[in-house]
Amino acid sequence: MEDKRNIAILGSTGSIGTQALEVIKAHQDRFAVEVLVANNNVDLLIKQAIEFKPNAVVIGDERKYKEVADVLLNHDIKVYAGAESIVQIMEMDTIDLVLTAMVGFSGLKPTMAAIKAGKSIALANKETLVVAGELVTSLAKEKGVNILPVDSEHSAIFQCLAGEWHNKIEKIYLTASGGPFRGKSIEELKNITKEQALKHPNWEMGNKITIDSATLMNKGLEMIEAKWLFNLKADQIDVIVHPQSIIHSIVQFQDGSMKAQMGLPDMKLPIQYAISYPERLKSDFPRFNFMDYPQLTFEQADIKTFRNLSMAINAMNKGGNMPCILNAANEVAVQCFLEDEVSFLGMSEVIEDVMEKVDFIAKPTLEDYENTDAEARRISKELISKLSVKTI
Repeated sequence: MEDKRNIAILGSTGSIGTQALEVIKAHQDRFAVEVLVANNNVDLLIKQAIEFKPNAVVIGDERKYKEVADVLLNHDIKVYAGAESIVQIMEMDTIDLVLTAMVGFSGLKPTMAAIKAGKSIALANKETLVVAGELVTSLAKEKGVNILPVDSEHSAIFQCLAGEWHNKIEKIYLTASGGPFRGKSIEELKNITKEQALKHPNWEMGNKITIDSATLMNKGLEMIEAKWLFNLKADQIDVIVHPQSIIHSIVQFQDGSMKAQMGLPDMKLPIQYAISYPERLKSDFPRFNFMDYPQLTFEQADIKTFRNLSMAINAMNKGGNMPCILNAANEVAVQCFLEDEVSFLGMSEVIEDVMEKVDFIAKPTLEDYENTDAEARRISKELISKLSVKTI
């Protein structure tokens, strides 16, 4: 029998992290939890640690170290705290694979540390490749590290390419549900509340990604991620709206043939595929029934109404630090929208403004990315503080 694969989960208390632990629990003969990392959800982190008995846990918020340590030291689990500890723990010899599911820019440094340490990566933090795709993919190539996609769309492309690595891709189509506001006009989007935006029609996800899905920014970030993951040019990546979310994405080869990966919308399937690759493990996930979906429909994305997608496409085409600027401005805008400090349409205004104000760098270093991220966040917050929900 194979040895168990020891997994570190960055972002264990979030939507992807909790579902990954469900997958691991169903296959305890194949996987063991080696490290759990959370930002500030102390109660859930402690509960997970007691159940899965990792070697170590890290709490990002240093102020909460004592709270976690007081409980877990009795369970013989090492406890660390702070952003530096998250980076350092990636070097642990006993880790075989790192599932990176932290939200946003914060996932970049730990992911790069894990790649430097030669760990396989199951990537659920798309922002890592959006912000610094060139640096991350070239480092992975240099270290001979596999980056296995967890996003359902990128997992679909990856699955369609199995056995096809030597064949040239002509185009890929990333499918989008269209979110909760598909078909709505700009006028109808003016007074959208966060409660409405958080009601995704098909997927259960964390707040940040759910808002990104409602604005279609998520699809733009996925296009940038796909460019780096599959070594594609911008004009080889397209988005098609598919409201049923059954076809998760499509690859078109140079002979015109197309392969699609299908299934019910359930993140546990791509998570399981990434952590068990190249094997497909048996699952008890619900099965797709064609008769439940007699029609699968497709339509063009409305990039005039949902400007975030169009701005992401522009950032992808421009390259350099522009996707980093886009991502930082979006992270701030989404957080402020969730805190009722900016309106739904106001998020796009802020992002567009920040993309014009931050200096463009064609060939950024890691330090440039960090400075760009900080600058874009600072300007975003300034812009939002000058505006009220009523005026933007």
